[in-house]
Amino acid sequence: MRSYTLIAPAKINLYLEILGMRPDGYHELAMIMQSIELADYIEINANGTDNIRLHCQHPEVPLDNTNIAYRAAKLMAEQFPEAYAKFGGIDIEIDKRIPVAAGLAGGSTNAAAILIGLDLMWNLGLTQSELQELAALLGSDVPFCIAGGTAIATGRGEILSPLPDLDNLYVVLGKYRSLGVSTAWAYTTYREKFGDSYACNTSSIKERSTKVNSGALVSAIAHKDSTKIGQSLYNDLEKVVLPTHPQVEQLRQAFQKQDILGTMMSGSGPSVFALVESDTQAQEVKDRVENDLNHPDLDLWITRFRPTGITVEN
Repeated sequence: MRSYTLIAPAKINLYLEILGMRPDGYHELAMIMQSIELADYIEINANGTDNIRLHCQHPEVPLDNTNIAYRAAKLMAEQFPEAYAKFGGIDIEIDKRIPVAAGLAGGSTNAAAILIGLDLMWNLGLTQSELQELAALLGSDVPFCIAGGTAIATGRGEILSPLPDLDNLYVVLGKYRSLGVSTAWAYTTYREKFGDSYACNTSSIKERSTKVNSGALVSAIAHKDSTKIGQSLYNDLEKVVLPTHPQVEQLRQAFQKQDILGTMMSGSGPSVFALVESDTQAQEVKDRVENDLNHPDLDLWITRFRPTGITVEN
């Protein structure tokens, strides 16, 4: 086939703990990631040239090499020059439905879709682990987005341990359209304020990282205990983002007042999510938060947990 359409789901963080600094300048993390049904649609077409061309209807999505999806295509062309020479260039069309700069891995999941799409288009036959190795060269969230589902992510996010699938929970997501939070700023500010709590050597980082495996959230996921999952949500970056961005704190409090399992900011924000057990509950929570805050800049979505990452649309 010379054309593929891929579904590229967003992710939320159910858990994010900052353990320390790595020699490469990244933070050492312990996270639990979860794919959700909210997704971008990526169409890849052979274009009969040797060019990689990117198109997107969203005005805030760059169409050059600052876009991680474009860099993913360039990486594949560099890694597999014979296939690139044989099959030629591609047009990439991104139907952007995941909000931009929202802490939902929108760019990362697009990049993962490009890796999988070109693997199929160029008949490379790469394994999931080979795709994830390539993904790690692009960004910390990209390896998770390849397989998706529910997983523990350690290192800078590229070391993955799958957890049992969770497909029974619904998510109400909220984000102020004009509000963005820089991931680099969030981590730098956290280090400035809380760096004295960092693990100071490899063994203590490993010890703290391993604790996540036996923690309350992993146990709740293993038992599919929705109540405990909601009670065990955790994100270190809330400590710096919420005091600096009152709107994010206000949104979180609006969710907290509802009949929900739990609420938290995803990643470095500014998206906030609430977990509930049914579509009906999700709609009620969405309507109430919408009415309570009554803000024209606030977008709200209803979605649900998803057991897989990138898939090819039939």
